Amino acid sequence: GPGAWYFISLPPDVADDIRARFGAQAAGFGSIKVAAAVCSTQWSTSLFPDKTRGTYLLPVKKSVRAAENLQTGDVATVTLRI
Repeated sequence: GPGAWYFISLPPDVADDIRARFGAQAAGFGSIKVAAAVCSTQWSTSLFPDKTRGTYLLPVKKSVRAAENLQTGDVATVTLRI
C-alpha cells in the first residue's frame, strides 16, 4: 500500500538469537535499537517484538523503499547492527 512504513518480520532463528543476546538491553515496548541497511541505503531504527509470531519487526520507511526500488513481495537482504 501507499503507507509510509512497511514492516519486515525477521526469521525466527534470527529473532531467537537477537532475543538471547540482546533482549536484556531492550528499551520501551521491548524495542532494540539497530543500524539497518538494504543495499546502499542505511538508517537507524529499532526492532519491535511481535509476540504473536515470536519474532521482531523491522520498520522500513518509504524513503528507503524508494531509494532501493523495493515493492511489496520483493526479497531483500537486510544487514542489522545492534
